[in-house]
Amino acid sequence: MTSYNILREDGRLRVSAEPLPWQRTALSRWLGQKERWPHAILLTGVAGIGKRVLAGVLARTLLCETPKADGSACGTCASCRYAEAGQHPDLRVVEPVEIDDEGNATPTEWIGIDAIRSLIAWTQLTSHRRGAKVAVISPAERMFPAAADALLKTLEEPPLATHLILVSDQPGRLLPTIASRCLRWNAPLPDVETAQAWLAAQGVRDTASVFAQAGGAPLAALMLASTSLQAERSVWLSALASPRTMSASALAARIDQAPREDRKARLADVIEWISAWCTDLARVAAGSQPRHNPDQTPTLAKLGKAVALRPLFRYHRAVIEQRAKLAHPLQPRLVAEALLIDYQTLFA
Repeated sequence: MTSYNILREDGRLRVSAEPLPWQRTALSRWLGQKERWPHAILLTGVAGIGKRVLAGVLARTLLCETPKADGSACGTCASCRYAEAGQHPDLRVVEPVEIDDEGNATPTEWIGIDAIRSLIAWTQLTSHRRGAKVAVISPAERMFPAAADALLKTLEEPPLATHLILVSDQPGRLLPTIASRCLRWNAPLPDVETAQAWLAAQGVRDTASVFAQAGGAPLAALMLASTSLQAERSVWLSALASPRTMSASALAARIDQAPREDRKARLADVIEWISAWCTDLARVAAGSQPRHNPDQTPTLAKLGKAVALRPLFRYHRAVIEQRAKLAHPLQPRLVAEALLIDYQTLFA
């Protein structure tokens, strides 16, 4: 199974040379205007559709020393080989992670001001390859406010041949002064047939189900395809399907079965499952079809008749608020238990 992350293996910077199938048309259009590319691009779109992959492809095309006739990276020049090896000195990726001396990446909540100051200092250096320099910031909305402020001058007056690619799932959270200094490009959304064919090529079996669970985001679906994760999801959905007989405390206690360092991640999964379930409940209650859990249509239709929409909307908002707090100290089991108890009250 292919890895599509920009920053991971061995702690080195790796960027894809090939776009994902649903990105090719948009990329071809953009490459046709390559000589007019701005110094700062804001690449937006929902999570899980491959924006970071696309940012990596754009970076490779800018760094390539002998591009193809269509403007894409050749894949064979010295610059392309450096990028492929994750060792290109003129490529910088800034993410909310801290990398230790052994190259291990630890996620953090924010992109701090020190990371942005280091990036700014790097932009002032002469290009090693005497060509372009490219920095990718992802996700850009996770820059600490002071870090975003520090970046403004570089966005306004970038050094010659320096390009900044900002990637964002939530561009509305960016400082207006940051967004206004970038040209916004919307990452293309995949059609169902193309996305499911790609998932099948990655070894996913039930492509339709995981694609629906991910809300139409193929890379998110790829993460959801794990057999163990699907089994755990089934346990939680079975409980949500029977709110009156559910044991909130017993179900929430399943989170404590995960290793301590994985419990927040499991709570994040649970919150996504509950959120998607509530979204489908609201859709079915309003006479529409479920989006995330089409295999649960009969159960959702039955529950939809027993729930009032206004309390359901309030509850869903509370679930979303808990998702926003995941980076803060909390007790995952207790958070899950409280959400489940509140869910039960919808059907009291």
